Amino acid sequence: MTARPKCTIHDHHYGWDNSLKPALEVESGETIEFEVVDSGGGQFTPSSTSADVTTLDFSKINPVTGPVYVHGAEPGDALQVEILEFRPSGFGWTAIIPGFGLLADEFSEPYLKLWNYTDTSAEFHHGIQVPVRPFPGTIGNAPAEAGHHSVVPPRAVGGNMDIRDLTAGSTLHLPVAVKGALFSVGDTHAAQGDGEVCGTAIESAMHITLRFTLQKAAKLRTPRFSTPGPVTSHIDQKGYQVTTGIGPDLYAAAQDATRNMIELMMAEYGLSAQDAYLLCSVCADLRISEIVDAPNWLVGLYLPKSIFG
Repeated sequence: MTARPKCTIHDHHYGWDNSLKPALEVESGETIEFEVVDSGGGQFTPSSTSADVTTLDFSKINPVTGPVYVHGAEPGDALQVEILEFRPSGFGWTAIIPGFGLLADEFSEPYLKLWNYTDTSAEFHHGIQVPVRPFPGTIGNAPAEAGHHSVVPPRAVGGNMDIRDLTAGSTLHLPVAVKGALFSVGDTHAAQGDGEVCGTAIESAMHITLRFTLQKAAKLRTPRFSTPGPVTSHIDQKGYQVTTGIGPDLYAAAQDATRNMIELMMAEYGLSAQDAYLLCSVCADLRISEIVDAPNWLVGLYLPKSIFG
């Protein structure tokens, strides 16, 4: 049974800034519920179309809820964050945003997919079901550097890490860089593949319940986490289709693996290039298969066959 949260926090902000006034102050051991706005800042609704992608206000992208000040937290400590529960909204979106994503040069036109999903499944098209597995794409503490910093890149103190295995039951450990930690969370996803190749997952507003425990003098350099069990058993029952990219550049190899999977999905499943690209982002996993046999490295993209029924 999930611990009863002390309260629900609604305040959100844009960008990391260690001078922000805390929205809430807590003690180590307390449990808090966060109301998280989707990464689009609520700009997409059930009536939105692909044309609305072109009018996105990027100043409202990637809001995070917080910051939370943890009493006793000092630089050099770590903040243990137990992810206890999600309450998803049931509505989400995935988009191709011009200029963004692994294959931005090939997919330059805006494209929007709206989702209505249950606690277990999101229907892409008839016969294609994506397993729902909520997690926060952005979760972290404020950086030590003064001033305003973009939420977009991940940092040593966490942030926009997009780790799809930070689901309910997982425990995350974050380095503390400033007094009080100044923790925030946002960018909740209903589902995502490792790599989030088109740049968006199933972006969705949610409530998330977290418990904080301060670890003194942990001297953690970067985030680490543990999971309560297997991380693929919800999708691997029927095996995978796997494409590869090979070469001396990991980024280019990841692009090639994704291009090859899009071509496979178009040929075998009759999908458009845009829909194949979106599916790669929400449920296919990029994996480094080999990075020691110079001069070429190998990246694989794993697409679960189970999504096709």
